[in-house]
Amino acid sequence: MQFQRTTFQKTALAASALAAGSFLALAAPLAASAHIDINPSSTAAGSYAVLSFALPHGCDGSPTTNISITIPESVVSVTPTVNPDWTVAKTAVDLAEPISDEEGNTISTRIGAVVYTAITPMEDGLRTTFDLSVPLPADAAGKTLEFPLLQTCAGGSTTWDQHTVEGEAEPEHPAPSITVTAAVAEGEHGHAAGATDAEESSGGAAGDDVLARVLGVGGLVVGAIGIVLAVTGRRSTRSV
Repeated sequence: MQFQRTTFQKTALAASALAAGSFLALAAPLAASAHIDINPSSTAAGSYAVLSFALPHGCDGSPTTNISITIPESVVSVTPTVNPDWTVAKTAVDLAEPISDEEGNTISTRIGAVVYTAITPMEDGLRTTFDLSVPLPADAAGKTLEFPLLQTCAGGSTTWDQHTVEGEAEPEHPAPSITVTAAVAEGEHGHAAGATDAEESSGGAAGDDVLARVLGVGGLVVGAIGIVLAVTGRRSTRSV
């Protein structure tokens, strides 16, 4: 009777370990796609950066039909990259005060939003990216630039515009953002440094990826332990 109880406990433990391993393995990708990632090619003030927005899912399962990315006021120009499955349009807005470009031309408008519209609605469970080339403000070192995004779907919409406060829990729908770093001196090899800065300031994208990997490996280890315990329990039962 004592042996049967021990065997039952081993089997229950194995089942629990397998369940925990499965949960961790599944939770990893879900945690990594809980928000819209933005991955900049550079974060140095005064540099040009290609901002890659990753759109991982639909609105509660509904296909995505349109996204509108709001451009911060301090970013005076933007060049969208063509996505073959989407049309793209730029919305112009008036500047509060006209500015002069490098050639001395007066600029009174800027691009306030970039709108991508799906040729065929993107089904839930698929992923795509949208790349924007922008000049980062020369005086923005240490500042966070937010790019609020409206995701419109066949049924409903999701607005990713909530401000993330350092030291507090991430909001449900955070605005994609980057933190601008110090300018790279002319002649320095800023590409490698920019890549490192991007990982640190891409709205937690790099950190989420590491967390997802750790959870995934943890899930596999726990699952493997569960399998070993289950096999051991069965062998002990047969030997009786």
